[in-house]
This record gives sequence, C-alpha cells and structure tokens, in this order.
Amino acid sequence: MVSLRGVSKVFPNGNLVLRDVDLEVRRGEFVFVTGVSGAGKSTLLRLLYGADQATQGTVMVDRVCLFSSEGHRPYRIPPRPLAMLRRRLGVVFQDYRLLANRTLAENVAFVLRAQGLSPAEIRRRIGPTLKMVGLTEKRDRFPHELSGGEQQRLSLARAIVNMPVLLLADEPTGNLDPENSLLVLQILERLNSFGVTIMMTSHDPYLVERAGHRVVRVEGGRLYDMR
Repeated sequence: MVSLRGVSKVFPNGNLVLRDVDLEVRRGEFVFVTGVSGAGKSTLLRLLYGADQATQGTVMVDRVCLFSSEGHRPYRIPPRPLAMLRRRLGVVFQDYRLLANRTLAENVAFVLRAQGLSPAEIRRRIGPTLKMVGLTEKRDRFPHELSGGEQQRLSLARAIVNMPVLLLADEPTGNLDPENSLLVLQILERLNSFGVTIMMTSHDPYLVERAGHRVVRVEGGRLYDMR
C-alpha cells in the first residue's frame, strides 16, 4: 500500500526533516508513527497524500507514484492523477477542519458531492457512516454544538465515507481526553478489521502500547521499526 525508497525531505530554509527513509506498509496493516514534536511525523503523512513533495527518493501509494528522483529529471504526479488517488484515501487532521455552517450530515455529504456522487448514493452512505462513529442522533446539529471528541469523530466520518483503501490520521487524539482517545482508536481498529490500511501519528505512549500494532519512530530524520 505504501512504499518509500531513499526518501529525504529538505525544506527551503535548509531544515532536513527526513533523511534517506525506507518504509513498506502492507495492505491491511495498522501502523503507528511516533516521535517527538517536530520530528517529521506530519511531513511523512503529507508526502503520502501529495500535500508536500519529497526532495529525493521515491514515494508510492496504492501502486501510484507521487514522486521519484530516480530518472533523468524528478517525476511529480500531475494534479489530475493526484486528485484521482486522493479519492481512494482518507485523511484525518488534529484540528478537525469542519464546515461550521453545515450540519453533521451536510459535512459528510460535502465530501461525496465534491466527487460527483448522485444524491441517492450520498444519502445511502451518510447513515451507516454516522452510525459507525456514534453520531447518528446528532446528524442535524452543527459542529459548534458538539464536544471536542464528537467533532473529531465527525472529522473521521468525513474521511471514511468515501470508503478509502488507506486512512492517514495525523494526531487524531492529540486534543482529546483518554476516554475519547480510546473511542477514536476503537473506530480506527474497526475500520482496519474491514481491510482499511491505517497510518496514525501519535505521541501518546499509553495509546500506542495499548493498541499493540506495528510502531515506526521518526528520530533524527531516520525511521526506525520499533515493533
């Protein structure tokens, strides 16, 4: 599902975040990405959905090449193929990124409407998705009427309603209390049991230890398999 070969990332200011990183993630795996703040966890995920580009190396996601420096000139995935790939991915952010003036159901529908799905198909998907994240009874409320944990679960619903093959979750429990963090983890694990590949960044050692999934750590620009 994910293949990084010799990937480095240097920002314009000269800051080297990733150095000659190799990573293979099989389909159906659940992988935690850990490391201190600023280590490069978020940058790693951004490379995988095309929000940022590597400086060198090769980045492959679901058999699609996003970047490669192996040829005579660097290859960067064009906008249209990138948009098509993103339809197969789900991304969850720590800061939720919800539409404040839309109801829960409308927030979820917005993702599908942007992909051109029919109104009937959108209606068919919304109910089961909100049920999975435990928000069925609040479908007509607005984001500001939800708790932080509920807002994160709504963000998760938006990421999974398109039935992604790969879900990238960037510190989805970073702003949550232990109870809500565990609830989000349980939802992700249920998705994983359906075959969705999960990559989740986290700095919560309790959550990582409890889950028992594969752990890779970003440290000093390198990637280390911890478990």
